[in-house]
Amino acid sequence: MSTDEKRNEQVEDELKDATEAAAEEAQAGGDPGTEGEGSEMEALQAQVQEAQEQMLRSQAEMQNVRRRAEIDVEKAHKFALEKFVKELLPVADSLEKAVESTEANENTGELVASIREGVEMTLDLFMASLKKFNVEQLNPAGEPFDPQQHEAMSMVPAPDAEPNSVVAVVQKGYLLNGRVVRPAMVVVAKAADGPKIDEQA
Repeated sequence: MSTDEKRNEQVEDELKDATEAAAEEAQAGGDPGTEGEGSEMEALQAQVQEAQEQMLRSQAEMQNVRRRAEIDVEKAHKFALEKFVKELLPVADSLEKAVESTEANENTGELVASIREGVEMTLDLFMASLKKFNVEQLNPAGEPFDPQQHEAMSMVPAPDAEPNSVVAVVQKGYLLNGRVVRPAMVVVAKAADGPKIDEQA
């Protein structure tokens, strides 16, 4: 055996011993370098998880903003005519008053009858136009008093009516798409008084 071959065998043996020793160390306690890599990996995973959570939160927030914007646009479309309707309501009131004022004067002649007929037709046409835009009239005579849709002008004793029901409508109310544009002004039936006490006794 030549000296070169002996030297090669020695180097191979030393390399073998070194790799075996490294493997034993790794099994016994691990390489301190691999521990550092593991903690770095965990830190990176935590950062990735945090970034994913932030992304999910921002997506949820964007969906909420989009939903709110859609609701606002829907309301804007639904109630855009509210101011316009409020301006038109006195016209409806005036036409109704004109019809009511001619009811008492039916015997005064054909002229009044024809005027009344014309005003009634105009009122019907006007109310039909309002109805096309989802404007409803509130005429709650005989119905229970509803503070969300009615405004009580006064309370009167009414033995024939249910307590807290509408006895008379002073001014009709109106709704636009179910929302109150103007509450109905009403007179409400007062509950019957209890037995009177004789104060002179």
